[in-house]
Amino acid sequence: MRFLSLLMIMLALSVPAHAQLRVDVNKGKIEPVPIAISPFYPERPEFAQFAKDIPDIITNNLRGSGLFKPVSPGAFIQDAASIQKEGPRFAEWKAINSQALVTGSVTQAPDGRTRVEFRLWDVFSQKQISGMAYMTTPQNWRRIAHIISDEVYKRVTGEDGYFDSRIVYISETGSATNRIKRLAIMDQDGANHRYLTDEGTLVLTPRFSPTAQEITYMSYKGGKPRVYLYNIDTGRQEVLGDFPGMTFAPRFSPDGNKVVMSMSQNGNTDLYEMDLRSRRSRKLTDTTGIDTAPCYSPDGRQIVFESDRGGTQQLYVMDANGGGARRISFGDGRYANPVWSPRGDLIAFIKMSGGQFYLGVIRPDGSGERLITQAYHVEGPTWSPNGRVIGYFKQNGNSSKIYTIDITGYNERQLPLPRDGSDPAWSPINQ
Repeated sequence: MRFLSLLMIMLALSVPAHAQLRVDVNKGKIEPVPIAISPFYPERPEFAQFAKDIPDIITNNLRGSGLFKPVSPGAFIQDAASIQKEGPRFAEWKAINSQALVTGSVTQAPDGRTRVEFRLWDVFSQKQISGMAYMTTPQNWRRIAHIISDEVYKRVTGEDGYFDSRIVYISETGSATNRIKRLAIMDQDGANHRYLTDEGTLVLTPRFSPTAQEITYMSYKGGKPRVYLYNIDTGRQEVLGDFPGMTFAPRFSPDGNKVVMSMSQNGNTDLYEMDLRSRRSRKLTDTTGIDTAPCYSPDGRQIVFESDRGGTQQLYVMDANGGGARRISFGDGRYANPVWSPRGDLIAFIKMSGGQFYLGVIRPDGSGERLITQAYHVEGPTWSPNGRVIGYFKQNGNSSKIYTIDITGYNERQLPLPRDGSDPAWSPINQ
């Protein structure tokens, strides 16, 4: 069943031209904004559960970002019915130290669909900052909550949200000598979890298409490591070309029309690019070193990758046609797993030095290297769609867990998974 089967229209409500409430997210440690998220008003008894569940998801999303501090509902003075009838009594919300307020309602539209409306208020200026109404079907209430969360996040921080997105990853079970790895997908908060492949085939390095409901990954199906495409809507899997050597580390171009990958032939590993429409491939690098883990810049003009061509494992940036390669990492240790931020301003990487693994970021020109977190074994960085949060996994012995962290280095969180997980890949915002 298509995940994005959301029947929705957006109706703009009256919104002031300038909002007073704003948090500066470019600082280091940020003081979270106190926000009250009221239960929504249900027009009918059958809407009562939606009216409770939607604010609960909004609360969890905003709290999880580390930028908001939801006020306990036990402190609320005004209830949803009186808000619906007379509007917010701002003095009462100010008395419980709330700076922002989210209110809403769940009603039935004339055509039988469910209408979810929300409003975001600045408590101190006593003005509405944002308001939207969504026409949907009841089964999509969770996605409506994520969309509202993104709108609140954007209005208060000035940056796009990331809650209406998904994460594909490798689900792991079994012993170290018999590890079972399957493709799995979930909402960014761990909900709507499902497996995409069975337990019979080893799979690695999944990556989302930026434009379609597709995932590219490496599979050992048939005993040979090859790059595959998986269509999320249909479940169809297909080999991305039948090359004579081993292909691995695939990643889509920003327009979704190409895939860049590593290919090992005759003892040498270079980067190749394949056009998904013509299925023609071309060689991008030709060195005696191992070139792997390629990733396009958001504008598609450059590719960052790792290579040992200079004697040690380091990061390089080259033009998308394969020319002009230049090294950008010069610190102590080895560098790997480079991933370009959706904003284009930073590249996340993994650094190995002194027996420790570090997650860090660096500018595309090699300046501003900054280490964000460290662990015994940390790998697989992936960016949230807004370039604000980095996902990754930590491995300890035979166990691996997926985490997220703000680019400031604060608010590290472990994602709820039914089993062990590795190799996370964040989707774009759902369409």
